[in-house]
Amino acid sequence: MTKPDPYPSGNPFPENEKPPPRLVYPDSARWVRARRVQLGCTAIHIVCGLFAVVLLAHVVFVAGGANQANGVASIVRAWSHAVSLGFEGLFTPPSPGWRAFLNDGLAAVTWVVVSAVATTLLRRIALAPGDDEMTR
Repeated sequence: MTKPDPYPSGNPFPENEKPPPRLVYPDSARWVRARRVQLGCTAIHIVCGLFAVVLLAHVVFVAGGANQANGVASIVRAWSHAVSLGFEGLFTPPSPGWRAFLNDGLAAVTWVVVSAVATTLLRRIALAPGDDEMTR
């Protein structure tokens, strides 16, 4: 007695199944490029996130009435002015807390958006479709 053919159509994968992904080894050029792009995206997220955190800390210090002569408050104020993207005097409400909330808050949101757009563009330009999933 003969065994029935397990693949009568000649296709080992049914129509609704995809074949398993091709193995890519860590020493291949595609893997190395994908890993470098992933590290670049991580660096972009960290830097932009740090800028947003500094801006939000400045909002908290101003709204809370922190002593501006304090070392930590003065460092945060200097850094926030450096990364405010020109939003410093955009809104001018009478309250310093609201002024910091609107101006620095908008700058922090802008940094988060810049991070997302930059990493998306980097992945789309530098990687072929499917390459970004091989290092996960």
